Amino acid sequence: MKHQNELELIYCDPSTLKPNPWNPNQMDILNEDKLDKSIETLGFVRPVIVRELEDGSLEILGGEHRSQSAVRLGIGKIPVTNLGRISDEDAMKVGLVDNGRYGEDNLELLSEVFKEIGSAEEIFGIMPISEEEVKNIFEHDVDIDLDTLGLDDDDVNTLDLDAVSSKAVKTHQIMRFKVSVEDAARIQEFVEKVQHQEGYTESDQLTNAGDALTHIVYSHDDYNEAS
Repeated sequence: MKHQNELELIYCDPSTLKPNPWNPNQMDILNEDKLDKSIETLGFVRPVIVRELEDGSLEILGGEHRSQSAVRLGIGKIPVTNLGRISDEDAMKVGLVDNGRYGEDNLELLSEVFKEIGSAEEIFGIMPISEEEVKNIFEHDVDIDLDTLGLDDDDVNTLDLDAVSSKAVKTHQIMRFKVSVEDAARIQEFVEKVQHQEGYTESDQLTNAGDALTHIVYSHDDYNEAS
C-alpha cells in the first residue's frame, strides 16, 4: 500500500457498509450506549475508513462501531474515507492501526482536561472508560512537599492547596496488563483476597487492587533478592 498524499472524504449510508470478518475490536452494550451518546452530542469527529471490493461495495476497515451506532440513531449519511482497492493484508494493517493507540495518558494533564469539559458523570456517559478510571482521574491523588514550597509549620494551617497545585507531585499511575481468559478470574480472586487480608479497602477500587498487587510483589522472594 503506497503512501497517499490526498484522501477523499465522501458521505455514505451506513447501512450499505459491510463489516470486515477479522475485526478484533468488540464492544459491550454499555459502551455502545456511550458511543451513541457521544455521536448524538458531538457528531462524527472521525470518519469511517473503508476499502472498495471487486463488486464495488465498501468494506469497513476502521469505525465499524461508529457505523453501527449511526444505523441505530437513524443517521442517513456519515463521513467515509475510501482507500480504494487495497489488499487483504494492507486492509488488516489499516484496521489494527485504526484500533490501536500510541502513547499513554499523563494523568495530571488528563485530569485538568476532564475538569474543564464537564463533570465525572458527563464524561463517563460518553467515553469508553470505566467509572473507577474516571473517579481516579478526577480525584487524582497528589502529595505536597512543604519543604520545596518554602513553608514553615505555622503556614500549614493556612495552606491553599489550589494555589500550589501546579507543584503537586504525582503519586499514582494506572498500569494495564493482559492475561489469558482462563487466568483472569483466578488472578482477580487472589488480588481481592489479599486486599481484604491486608486491609486495602479504604481507597477506590483501582487503588485498593494496586496496593494489593504491590504487596504481592514486595512479598515475593525474587523481589527481595533483587532489592
